[in-house]
Amino acid sequence: MGKIITFGEIMLRLAPEGYYRFVQAGSYGATYGGGEANVAVSLANFGMDAAFVTKLPKHEIGQAAVNKLREFGVDTSLIVRGGNRVGIYFLEKGASQRPSKVIYDRAHSAIAQAERADFDWKRIFEGALWFHFTGISPALSDNAAAITADACKAAKEAGITVSCDLNYRKNLWTREKAAEVMGGLMKYVDLCIANEEDASDVFGIHAENTDVSSGKISNAGYVQVAAALTERFGFKQVAITLRESFSANDNNWAAMLYSGGAAYFSKKYAVRIVDRVGGGDSFGAGLIYGMLNKMSLQESLEFAVAASCLKHSIEGDFNHVSADEVKKLSGGDASGRVQR
Repeated sequence: MGKIITFGEIMLRLAPEGYYRFVQAGSYGATYGGGEANVAVSLANFGMDAAFVTKLPKHEIGQAAVNKLREFGVDTSLIVRGGNRVGIYFLEKGASQRPSKVIYDRAHSAIAQAERADFDWKRIFEGALWFHFTGISPALSDNAAAITADACKAAKEAGITVSCDLNYRKNLWTREKAAEVMGGLMKYVDLCIANEEDASDVFGIHAENTDVSSGKISNAGYVQVAAALTERFGFKQVAITLRESFSANDNNWAAMLYSGGAAYFSKKYAVRIVDRVGGGDSFGAGLIYGMLNKMSLQESLEFAVAASCLKHSIEGDFNHVSADEVKKLSGGDASGRVQR
């Protein structure tokens, strides 16, 4: 099977211990993560041939990020070295009715200041089957947006399947800029992935009878959203995660996959959250895994939702689970009983 290429930014994640707030913290735990890097790690853990493309400084912090990816078997040979800094994000984990909080310190990072000439996409896509990016990458800078567009064009010219997680981040750009840039990229995308708010935030397509702040989700409303996205952009498939949020700790988690005018819904999991960051990335990786391994659309969806469900129980951005563990959960074993 050919390689899966993901492109984006890997960041240093700094988080207070446990549920301490930023103003309480006397120390910060350091790990690495970032949307497309998280997808690559998940796929490598599932036994797939995954490569992550980015730009990182040559200094020791940049090398530490590369080393962390290598631990999981991600191909780092295509990473460009240069620039001065690794992006940072600070995470304060929420609890009960207090939401989690993220503060970015990623301006002028190596990938944000990368040049189009840094990436030889024809060479990068040699032997590749799939290309994945998110809406975070083009939000980093105008250069990053142009690089993402170059990648999408090269992928389509090479006959590679392209997936995109819309991943709107209001702290990185405005809705208007997101709609303009992402709208231009969508013509290259085969599989569009979104959460329950992205289509509304980026493209103004709203789900009827839904209020995400109260945890009210309408399945019929999201079928309409997926159909509208498909009609506007010509996607082959649209996947939407459906999070019913009752508190920072307790969510219901499910998803929908829309293809060829038909909608598929997954089973729903009641999730007690340990760390929700990377949950959507785990879902995207699960879909890619299922589709490349010739699972049915329903099976691919169930695998993706189960993978993401498990990620919510794991500290850090990366999903430290195997394909067999995901299959066990998607097959119906959700007891959480000790395995001996």
